[in-house]
Amino acid sequence: MTTPRTTAAPTDSPAPGGPVARGRREPQTGPVARRRLRRSLLHLVLAVVAALYLSPLLYMLVTSFKTRGEAGATEPRWIPDPFTLDAYRHVLGSTDSPVVQWFLNSLLAASAHALLVLATAAPAAYALARMDFRGRGAIFAGVVATLFVPPVILLVPNFLIVNELAWVDSLPAVIVPGAAGAFGVFFLRQFFLTLPAELEEAAEIDGCNRWQIFVRVVLPLSRPALVTLGLLAFLSNWNDFLWPLYVLLSPESLTLPAGLANFQGANNIRYDLLMAGAVIAGVPVLLLYVVAQRWVIEGVSRSGLKG
Repeated sequence: MTTPRTTAAPTDSPAPGGPVARGRREPQTGPVARRRLRRSLLHLVLAVVAALYLSPLLYMLVTSFKTRGEAGATEPRWIPDPFTLDAYRHVLGSTDSPVVQWFLNSLLAASAHALLVLATAAPAAYALARMDFRGRGAIFAGVVATLFVPPVILLVPNFLIVNELAWVDSLPAVIVPGAAGAFGVFFLRQFFLTLPAELEEAAEIDGCNRWQIFVRVVLPLSRPALVTLGLLAFLSNWNDFLWPLYVLLSPESLTLPAGLANFQGANNIRYDLLMAGAVIAGVPVLLLYVVAQRWVIEGVSRSGLKG
């Protein structure tokens, strides 16, 4: 008589040295911990670098709220004692140095310059990116070659042209020159090349001509690049120092960088006033970048995808 063979019930625990049961994984704490450590170290390094870059700006802001004696003290202090707005009252209320007028001049000149750059660069860039005509490559090469010309070489020729147009000591002298620069054409051309050509072909089938395609299809899709170029042109004109000193003569016509240079010469020991003027010149630019940073990042990233 044979005894019936019984089958042992399966167990979830594997034999020693055997494979792990299906559906169960050993915790991989080593790689996860290393990744978290690397991320924490990276964040720490970025925080230190950001603090190094921001510390001069923060100290400039803090100094603008100090008294005259505290701003000129040999021992720097991060917390004003007492906290005062006297420097801003003096700067904004000065009759000898019309800072408010300089600010408005810079705002008008930079805004008009940015719009003029977009108006000239966008059509030229679209023609070099999408239109097929003889000599297109040579023209683009010539445009790019002008990027290697130092701007200081153009000071005298530009001044002679501005003088012939009777624009000396007026805002058009700092708005128009440089508005048809090569960088805007190159930047927008690189962005236009990343746009799908099928969208333009569909618009052409619907009966749109080349200008309507450019205005109704290309420009709305190019908002990140246009905002980026406009912001860069605004900053370039806003921070321009040398050219306004050549063409703007009267104190009422100066832009903010050139005016603050004269203001610094008259108040070379008033650090509180100098820092207040620097804050007035820098804060609008920082706020503008904070508002437009999303379009700036997208425009810069997409403009380098295709050559």
